[in-house]
Amino acid sequence: MLPYFGGELTSMRYYIIAGEASGDLHGGNLIRELIKLDPSAAIRCWGGENMEHAGGKLAMHYRNLAFMGFWEVISNLPAILRNFSFCKKDITEFAPDVLICIDYPGFNLRMIKWAKMRGIKTVYYISPQVWAWKEGRVKDIKKHVDKMLVILPFEKAFYDKWEFPVDYVGHPLVQVIDDYKKQNLPSDRIKSGEKPIIALLPGSRKQEIRAKLPIMLTAANAFPQYQFIVAKAPSIEDAFYENMMKDYGQVQCLTGQTYSLLSYAKAALVTSGTATLETALFGIPQVICYKGNPVSYQIAKRLVKIKFIGLVNLIMNKEVVKELIQDKLSTENLVRELEAIAAETDRRRQILQDYALLHDLLSKDGNASMKAARIISDFLKSAKQ
Repeated sequence: MLPYFGGELTSMRYYIIAGEASGDLHGGNLIRELIKLDPSAAIRCWGGENMEHAGGKLAMHYRNLAFMGFWEVISNLPAILRNFSFCKKDITEFAPDVLICIDYPGFNLRMIKWAKMRGIKTVYYISPQVWAWKEGRVKDIKKHVDKMLVILPFEKAFYDKWEFPVDYVGHPLVQVIDDYKKQNLPSDRIKSGEKPIIALLPGSRKQEIRAKLPIMLTAANAFPQYQFIVAKAPSIEDAFYENMMKDYGQVQCLTGQTYSLLSYAKAALVTSGTATLETALFGIPQVICYKGNPVSYQIAKRLVKIKFIGLVNLIMNKEVVKELIQDKLSTENLVRELEAIAAETDRRRQILQDYALLHDLLSKDGNASMKAARIISDFLKSAKQ
């Protein structure tokens, strides 16, 4: 490692952990901005194609970390423990100047603690949702996180309550989607459809796709006037989808073209998560869908303290879009809600008005990835002085 002599920061070693598709997206943009500030940076990461293409050397793909829910974690405990052991060994051998964790709290909070105990500087980019449940985790965060960067407006006030200073950088998706709209045209394959398009976004993990996509597909049968297209996760093989879709020949699929699909969609059925915010920033009315393991859901229901599960609704602090959760996620309910938002109704117009307010709220601080990289760079400079 090159020494630091004051002034500009010499090349640093960054170890970054993202455990899912959304973290890979934001991690990729963060890596690009870090490299602009530190062109000779050495970056090793857990993530996916976005982080790898941005310049990170991939140590583990997030597809190997996709365990959701209490029951799923317990049943996959041996694999999770092996991942912890591998990560500790890999960090030790890489000897980073800083560990940057992106969301994924079940894993990352443990790795942050381990790294801090070994004298490694720690940064958390995209806060764990401790405001939703396990608020007591903030005590550990204050002990083990040197720098916290948050992306939701209400999170700074939450941490202020705990007397833990954090930096609000804005939401990185705003810049991503605004840039996409300026630079890309929807694919010809989507443009060729004559019917209005309904996008189906069933998620990026097999277990969530298996739980939600079949219900979405049955709802599609009620709307012959629309063209339904499934956004397939690039990390999942085609055969997995084909088994569920073999009886729905009228439904098309696209892989790796979610943003192109949303550019043309009239409405969308979306699995809860980052995709709900992406859909909103594209200005597409949606129904938020969630259905998990019954045991995991009942446990979470008793622990989670928030009124909504969708990011759009959480940020706006009201039900902007309908949430169909667990038993309420049925063909009948999906059909009813889709009818209410696909046509030119007052409901649809109100959603679009709320989306405009949401965009303004999340974009007032500018490019979040650039701001996050600058804060991390400045933090490391001050730590080296």
